[in-house]
Amino acid sequence: MGTVTRRGGAGGHTPHVPATNLEIVRSIYAHWRRGDFSSADWADPAIEYITVGGPEPGRWIGLDGMAAGWRGWLAGWTNFRAEPEDYLVLDADRILALVHNSAIGRTSGLELEQHSVANLFELRGGKVVRLVIYLERELAFADLGLTAQDLPQAR
Repeated sequence: MGTVTRRGGAGGHTPHVPATNLEIVRSIYAHWRRGDFSSADWADPAIEYITVGGPEPGRWIGLDGMAAGWRGWLAGWTNFRAEPEDYLVLDADRILALVHNSAIGRTSGLELEQHSVANLFELRGGKVVRLVIYLERELAFADLGLTAQDLPQAR
């Protein structure tokens, strides 16, 4: 699995990151990499869930909203998996996961191998309060002001 990269804050200092935030994000992917999207115990009841890019961008609020948005996405796929490639710790509350998605089209049978995804987790009080799914990493990098120097080196 990927490494943790800390992006320096003002003056180049590495921000203090509660280990539990990274552990929470890693525990989410422990389920998602197996295709298990059944739990939202990690989410704040008022979570903001956003999808950026792709055919159906949108924004949903709360657990029911997130479930509806996520079900809409998953409906088109079988065997959907989300595998983290790297984690970028942006600051004490935000972690950007660089993700590889794979699935099979429910109707078409075509295989999806998507290495361009980035998921932004914003955490407070041990819960994810905002989750942004970027279907193109470049959109995440632009939104977050990241440059190539902030990213892990290709292995």
